[in-house]
Amino acid sequence: MPFSRMRSCLSTALAGTVLLVSGCANPSVGNDRDDPTKPVTLKFWHGWSNAGEVKAIGDSVARFEKLHPNIKVKVIGNVTDATMNQALRAGGDEAPDVVSSFTTNNVGQYCSSGMWADLDPFMKKTGVDKEKVFPKTFLDYTSYAGKQCALPLLADSYGLYYNKDAFREAGITRPPRTMSELKRDAVKLTERAEDRSYERVGIMPNFRLYQNSPDRMFAQWGPAYFDSQGKARLAKEPRTKEFFATQRDLIRAQGGYAALEKFRTTFGDEMSSQNAFLTQKVAMHMDGEWRGLMLKDKKAKFGWGTAPMPVPDDQADTYGRGYLTGTIAGIAHSSRHQNTAWALVKFLTVNTDQVVRFANDIHNVPSTKAALKSPKLDADPTFRTFLDIARNPHSTAIPPSVNGGQYIVTLQDFSYDVEAGKVPDLDKGLRGLDAQIDADNLQSES
Repeated sequence: MPFSRMRSCLSTALAGTVLLVSGCANPSVGNDRDDPTKPVTLKFWHGWSNAGEVKAIGDSVARFEKLHPNIKVKVIGNVTDATMNQALRAGGDEAPDVVSSFTTNNVGQYCSSGMWADLDPFMKKTGVDKEKVFPKTFLDYTSYAGKQCALPLLADSYGLYYNKDAFREAGITRPPRTMSELKRDAVKLTERAEDRSYERVGIMPNFRLYQNSPDRMFAQWGPAYFDSQGKARLAKEPRTKEFFATQRDLIRAQGGYAALEKFRTTFGDEMSSQNAFLTQKVAMHMDGEWRGLMLKDKKAKFGWGTAPMPVPDDQADTYGRGYLTGTIAGIAHSSRHQNTAWALVKFLTVNTDQVVRFANDIHNVPSTKAALKSPKLDADPTFRTFLDIARNPHSTAIPPSVNGGQYIVTLQDFSYDVEAGKVPDLDKGLRGLDAQIDADNLQSES
């Protein structure tokens, strides 16, 4: 997840939800009979805004135009999902042909509404076997109800960053692999001043910190959010209660929610030089592969390493797994140049050399099987940790839903109450959570 758009994903998903639900079930019909060998100009909209990221996507487009001299690509960056959805709903000459989103949360809506074209016919025409090209989890988060309306355009995987200097001082020889080891090490690494205020915590488990959205940690349990009929089943999923029990245990072991939350409010902005891991206020931290580049750019004043996040003790054999998400690309259903648009999408998402070069340029995880194995990938071992997580068969992404990321936001709000001790009856609370998710989904379908 490139630096410039990390914090916008959930709000973007919600904005997309409002737009899609409010009336774009019948997007403008485009043309899939165009001749991709004829001169044409495509419009490609994406969300990157950081100078390095913009240059990387520009270089990618230049490589495509060199291979296809008849095609010119007009690139528009720093576009939110909300703006993109408005344009796709309106259609017309100003709407994009190729679109890219930073969040997988809206895939269910893109596919079910028809705003993004089904890519399976284009892959079939051009001989792309998606099961051979893309890891299964990546295909899962770019499709919905049997429709492949998007393809992965690089990925993000989440792992553990740890302070090697702090580990050595505490006598810890390796990063924790299970949740019980995580708790033990967190306690050892927590340091307090004479007045009992925190100088450093082992890990900050509170859900409001940076990337600590509950669905990301919950991935270590491998939960099932929905049953075969699409009904929420978090109350029936035994791993849900185990997850919350583990998180609350981590909180208690390090001093309690109120004390930790007070300390959290002293942390600097996530993307600044006052980031809590960078300033050594936390010794361990869950984050994505992009954080390593930031630590190097900011010249971290301590030794650091990366590892997979720990797993539940009774699932120790799944160690190495993690939460996966990523950028996605697709074709606007309203585009009158869909075959030509597919040529660009195919180049950006399927071409191994292009995927590897783009991944190295913006320090993201490549999204094809061949690219993940490429010897041309960044050889830095702290980055390769995240490649291994992406390849791990136990790694998971959140399932797509007809109402996009709303169910994750609902889970997040519920989780804030759980960690703060505002849910005295967890079973009852989880049943209410399921009911709310189902009600939201039903409203989206109506």
